[in-house]
Amino acid sequence: MSKLDGKVAVVTGASKGIGAAIARTLAKSGATVVVNYASSKAGAEAVVESITAAGGRAVAVPGDVSNTAQAEGLIEAAVERFGRLDIVVNNSGVYEFAAIADVTEEQYRRLFDINVLGVLLVTRAAAKHLGEGGSIVNISSAVTSVNMPTTAVYTGTKGAVNAISSVLANELAPRKIRVNVVSPGYVVTEGTHAAGVTGSEMEADMVAKTPLGRAGQPDDVAEVVAFLASDEARWVTGEVIFASGGTR
Repeated sequence: MSKLDGKVAVVTGASKGIGAAIARTLAKSGATVVVNYASSKAGAEAVVESITAAGGRAVAVPGDVSNTAQAEGLIEAAVERFGRLDIVVNNSGVYEFAAIADVTEEQYRRLFDINVLGVLLVTRAAAKHLGEGGSIVNISSAVTSVNMPTTAVYTGTKGAVNAISSVLANELAPRKIRVNVVSPGYVVTEGTHAAGVTGSEMEADMVAKTPLGRAGQPDDVAEVVAFLASDEARWVTGEVIFASGGTR
């Protein structure tokens, strides 16, 4: 018996990268997974196909988490399709870096709408359906502790995620719903390739500052999420777990 057998999970932003790895790992652990995507239907369907090919259960559901109706629709689709909801992983996020002189209002609003408002809207919708033993895992970033120049807006969004999660852990505790945070360090994804970070001097510098001496992989983060989502972590709530190779 796998540790998530019988559970239904929603993973936002799961069409690629860390989100896709989380979806696959939760499915491998026995959960039925709703693979959310905002724009990449093909990516989400590929994740679903990989899960079903391995004997798991999954379905792709679109939805912009920063839109109230779509965030609620995502959760309703999961409950209507599978009859319950046990796990929510708020992974959707975007990042853009700029020196403070170049930060724009548009950038600020885009990052805060997806990275912060999205967490609130999905969690609000999900809280109506999560029962005792429910688990919410929010994906933050180790950037909140390294104070990297040019990341003021992005770091601000992830600091907000940490603070919100601490409040919700207390607020939802009477209902026996746990809320935790996973903060990845530098992880190689499609996004880091597209942004030109992979193979760059910036990557080399980040790896050099990582005590375990390598870049992270999406599965390194996904396994931590699967633990927090499971009953193995039944006494863990309100925590920020760094999956960062020691980067703090």
